[in-house]
Amino acid sequence: MSNLATNEKLVLEKLFQMGDGYVLNFSDRTFAEFFRDDVGVDICDKRYAYKSGSKANRMRGFWQVAENALVGKSIIKLLSYLDTQILIGSLKRENFSHELNQRARAIAGRLGGSLQNVDVETEGEFIAKQFGNLPLERLGLDSGITAILKQRIDEIKKSLGVKAALGSIFLCGSTLEGILLGVASMKAKEFNQCKLSPKDKATGKVKQFSEWTLNDFINVARDLKLLGEDVKKFSHALRDFRNYIHPYQQLSSGFDPDEHTARICWQVLQAAIIQLSN
Repeated sequence: MSNLATNEKLVLEKLFQMGDGYVLNFSDRTFAEFFRDDVGVDICDKRYAYKSGSKANRMRGFWQVAENALVGKSIIKLLSYLDTQILIGSLKRENFSHELNQRARAIAGRLGGSLQNVDVETEGEFIAKQFGNLPLERLGLDSGITAILKQRIDEIKKSLGVKAALGSIFLCGSTLEGILLGVASMKAKEFNQCKLSPKDKATGKVKQFSEWTLNDFINVARDLKLLGEDVKKFSHALRDFRNYIHPYQQLSSGFDPDEHTARICWQVLQAAIIQLSN
C-alpha cells in the first residue's frame, strides 16, 4: 500500500477537486477509461471499493491499496490530463493553484522515486517542434491511400491558414484514424494480441478494426511502441473528434475549439506520421 501522508492527501484532494465524490470533470465512464488506458488499472475492481464507491472514494481506495510507484504514476497522469483539459478549454487555469500543482509533482516524485523517466514535455515545447516534410510513402500503405493522405494534408494546411479550427480538427482526426487503421491492418497480429486491444463485452473477443475508435488505435500503438508518449499526451482533443461532428454533442461537451487547439492536433498528426514511418 502507498504511504501517502495526510497532508499529501489534502493537497491532492484539493487539486483534483475531489469534493462531493467527483474527480475533476470525469464522468464514471471516462474515469474508468482513464485509469485503464493511462494508468493500467481497473479502478472499478472491488479491491478499490471504498465507502460510497464514488469516483473520489474509488481514488481514495486506490491510494490505500496500490503501491507507491503506481500511485505516483497515477498522479503524473492526472496532472497531464489536467493540463490538457485546460488547454482545450474544458477546465479553467485560474481554478488550479500553481503551488498545489508543484506540490503534487513533488508527491509523485517521492512515491515513484524519480520523475526522470516521466514525460513532462510542455505544451509550448510540443507545439514549437518542427517536423519538416512528412514521409507518407514510408508508412507502407497502399499507393491510392497515400495519394488521398497527401490531399488531406494539403487540405489541413489550407484550413489552418484560414483559421478554420473545427474543420482542421476533423481532418486531423480522420486522417490519423485512417493511417492507424492501415498500420494495424499490416500488423494485425500485434494489434490484436495487445493487452489494450478493445474487446466485445459479450464475447470477450477483440473487436474488428472497423469497430475501434481513434482512442483505441492510439493506446495500442503506444503500447506497441509505434507511437511516442508525446502523441498520446497531447491527443485528447483529437481522440474525441467524432463527438464534435454533431452540433448537439459538441454543445453537451462544451467543446469550443480555437486555432491553438487545432495547431496542437496538427502537431499530433505530424508527430504520429514521423514516428510510424520509423
